[in-house]
Amino acid sequence: MEVSFNKNSELEQQAIRLPEEFEVPEKFLNEAMRFREIMMMYSCAIREVRTKLEVLNDELSVRNQRNPIEMIKSRIKKPISIIEKLQRRNLPVSTESVMKNLDDVAGVRVICSFIDDIYEVVEMLARQDDVKVIAIKDYIRSPKVNGYRSYHMIIEVPVFFSDRKQFIRVEVQIRTIAMDFWASLDHQLKYKSRWTIWWPRRSARN
Repeated sequence: MEVSFNKNSELEQQAIRLPEEFEVPEKFLNEAMRFREIMMMYSCAIREVRTKLEVLNDELSVRNQRNPIEMIKSRIKKPISIIEKLQRRNLPVSTESVMKNLDDVAGVRVICSFIDDIYEVVEMLARQDDVKVIAIKDYIRSPKVNGYRSYHMIIEVPVFFSDRKQFIRVEVQIRTIAMDFWASLDHQLKYKSRWTIWWPRRSARN
C-alpha cells in the first residue's frame, strides 16, 4: 500500500523548531516564568495558523489538482530582537508590554507559486470565523521603494489552553517564490554591507 503525505503537513516537518527550554534574556529574569509562558503561547499560535493553512492547501490541491502553497516557514522573534524593538519604540521592557505592543513575535511565511494564489489564500484565511484580521499591508500592489514585495497580515487567533482561551496575534507574510528569493538576497546584501563597515577587507599589500 502506497501512502503519500502533503509536504507541508505536520508529519513531514515540525511547526516550529525551538530549543527545549526558551532562553530568558537578562532583562526578563525577574519574570522568567511568565516570559517562557508567553513564548510557548506564541509557538502554539503558530501551530494553529499553520494547521489552517495546511487544511486550505489540501482542499485546494483536491479542488484544483495542484498545491497553491509551495512552502510554509515559521519563527519566533529572538529575545534580543524583542528587547531592541521595545527600546526603539521607548516602550517598557516587560512581558506585558510584549503582548500588548508587538504584533510580530510569532511569524508565519507562506510561499506560493503565483500572485493569484496569494490573494486566494488571503481571502480564505480572512473568511474563517475564528480569525480576526487586525491589519494588512499589500506590498505587492504597492511595493516598497527598494522593490520589496509581499502581502502582510496581522491576524489574531484563539488558542485553547487547559484553563482558558487566549487570543494571540501572528504576523503572516505571503509571497511568491521569486519575491521570497529577492527578499532573502536583499537581506543578505544589507547584512554583508553592515559587516564590511565593521570589518573592512584587507588590501593586497597587507
